[in-house]
Amino acid sequence: MSPRPRRGSLTTVLAVVVALAALALPSAAGAAGALRTELNEIESEVMCPVCGTLLELAESPQATREKAFIEKLVKQGRSKDEIKEALVAQYGDAVLAEPKGSGFSLSAYVVPIVAFVVAAVLLALAVWRWRRATASKDAQEPEVDGPSDEDRERLDADLARYDL
Repeated sequence: MSPRPRRGSLTTVLAVVVALAALALPSAAGAAGALRTELNEIESEVMCPVCGTLLELAESPQATREKAFIEKLVKQGRSKDEIKEALVAQYGDAVLAEPKGSGFSLSAYVVPIVAFVVAAVLLALAVWRWRRATASKDAQEPEVDGPSDEDRERLDADLARYDL
């Protein structure tokens, strides 16, 4: 005959299983919710092709139609990338708020960085040349020792006249 399990240990195991299941349920629900795309997530990443502003700020009739188009795709369960691809197919590349990472669009990222680096180098060069010019001027100017002995005696005599 096998030993009979104690009632307390079975209850403990059951409690642990229930606790683990309770912890797993919210994370599973959160993961399912995280996969679902919403309109406000996409509005900040796409533009209104007519206004040229972010879709979340645009209020034109075209922006309203674009939002309805996105809502329809969201209800179909499409991912963010799929919705963006559909928007590009419908409205063209100008609908994306971020330029593509190749070709002429790459210049939107590269030009500001290059301009900043060039400006920093030119500023450093200008400061270096200015400091060098100031140092050479200081080296060329003669040092002044102060008044001569004759001037010191005359100043002392003038001051003595005013002493009471």
